[in-house]
Amino acid sequence: MTGKAKPKKHTAKELAAKLDAATTNRGGGKAGLADRSGKEKGGHAKLECPLCKVTAPDIKSMQIHHDARHPKIPFDDSKLNNLHSTVEAETSKPKPGVRGSLKK
Repeated sequence: MTGKAKPKKHTAKELAAKLDAATTNRGGGKAGLADRSGKEKGGHAKLECPLCKVTAPDIKSMQIHHDARHPKIPFDDSKLNNLHSTVEAETSKPKPGVRGSLKK
């Protein structure tokens, strides 16, 4: 016999969460590494800090990084390295970081 508040079976919400966790790309592995490094066009790491080579997806995130890590140097967005401008798009491979998987 179970307690009053203890469910006897798994809920639909719990089963859906398990399925989502098992089949969604969370950014790990080689595709996630390429996505974080910005080496492939379509990766989320678009900008690179010229001082410490840390990558960020947009100007606002890079400005937050710069204010936290380099407070004595004024922020100049013209000195940022755009990683997407140097790499050509390859259409044969799927873009990394896209939600979904082949398991479904």
